[in-house]
Amino acid sequence: MEKLLERLIYTSRWIMAPIYLGLSLVLLALGIKFFQEVFHILPNILAIKEVDLILVVLSLIDIALVGGLIVMVMFSGYENFVSRLDINDNDEKLSWLGKVDSASLKNKVAASIVAISSIHLLKIFMDTRNIPNDKIMWYLLIHITFVMSAFAMGYLDKIMKVKE
Repeated sequence: MEKLLERLIYTSRWIMAPIYLGLSLVLLALGIKFFQEVFHILPNILAIKEVDLILVVLSLIDIALVGGLIVMVMFSGYENFVSRLDINDNDEKLSWLGKVDSASLKNKVAASIVAISSIHLLKIFMDTRNIPNDKIMWYLLIHITFVMSAFAMGYLDKIMKVKE
C-alpha cells in the first residue's frame, strides 16, 4: 500500500506539465501585447514627446523582462519538478538549461521581480507630475520590500550553502 501511495505521489508531478505548457500561452499573449504596442507607436513616432516615447520603451522592456521570467520558470520548473528536457546537442540548447536548481530559480525569480519593479518605478518617476505623492511613496515601499526580500533570500541561500 505504501509503495502504491508513493508511486501515485511521485507520478502526480505530471499535473504540473500542463501548467508549464499554459505559461507558453501567456508568453504568446505577452508577445501579442508587445507588438500591439510597437505598431501603435510607430505611426505617431514623429509627433510623440520624448518622455512619452521613453515610457513606451520602458513598458516594452517590462514586457521583455516578464517574458524572460516566464521562459525561465517554464523550462527550469519543468526540468526540476517534472522531467528532464530531451534536447539534442545539435539543437539550440540554452546554456543554463539543466543547471538551475529550485534554490537558484527562486533567486533568479526574485532578481527578475526586482528588475521589473525597477522598470515600473522608473516609469512612475518619469510621470511624477500625474501621480499623487502618497502613491509614489507606496510604489517606493513596495519596491524596497522586493529588494529586501530578494537580498534576504540570496543571503539565506548563501548561509545554507556554507553549512553544507
